[in-house]
Amino acid sequence: MSGALQHIRVEHGAGGVATLTFDRPAARNAMHLEMNLEVRRALDTLAEDESVRALVLTGAGGRAFVSGADIAELRDRSAVVALARHNARLCDALEAFPRPTVAAIEGYALGGGCEVALACDLRVAGASARLGQPEVSLGILPAAGATWRLPRVVGLGRAKELILTGRIVEADEALGMGLLNRVVPDGGALEAARALAETMAGHSALAVRLAKVAIDGGREASQHVGSMLEALGQALLYDDPDKRERMDAFLAARAARKTRGEGDG
Repeated sequence: MSGALQHIRVEHGAGGVATLTFDRPAARNAMHLEMNLEVRRALDTLAEDESVRALVLTGAGGRAFVSGADIAELRDRSAVVALARHNARLCDALEAFPRPTVAAIEGYALGGGCEVALACDLRVAGASARLGQPEVSLGILPAAGATWRLPRVVGLGRAKELILTGRIVEADEALGMGLLNRVVPDGGALEAARALAETMAGHSALAVRLAKVAIDGGREASQHVGSMLEALGQALLYDDPDKRERMDAFLAARAARKTRGEGDG
């Protein structure tokens, strides 16, 4: 990866699971422009690395995933900077990442931090995590995708409540509304997120990738277009040698069970 990383860390783990850590613990991993640019460069590099089968994002220090934008920097930003869409471009790149992504949240995921989590495919949090979009309390609005990603995840009514009131929710409530996929004991979010990532990474890389394309591409499409996306993905997979190997292994295992007098369960 070109250029030294000062505000994030990237590690490559077992099973093709990479971990990107927001590493400004003294600032509760607040997102400033330098960190933003590092994350975007890292995502570009990781996307080109075929050994990466899944990506976990987490925050250093245990107090925050990303606590939001760096307010000291944000206070002096002008309209020109807003139109550059730096945080939105980061979240767009994350949503477009070709392999599965999982946010591992301990502590706060607020404002831009919540938007980063929303751009991930899955979200796992410790029991004391708190999430929300409090931007209106600072005289701005969430502009890195929350106004349209959040309604997709939690529904229009809940999204309007969270954004228009700026209310921060605890992990259990976030789980109940679908904002989180899983809640685990404090300190266990990274391990749980990596376990999810390893499960996805263990499946056919092409099948997982095309399933993500079909889900994301079909979300705003007509039923016909969504169906065609599925058909095209399936056509590619039917001719993939990995599909035949996996199905041969399944059939061999089933035959072995029958030979031993076991059922298919």
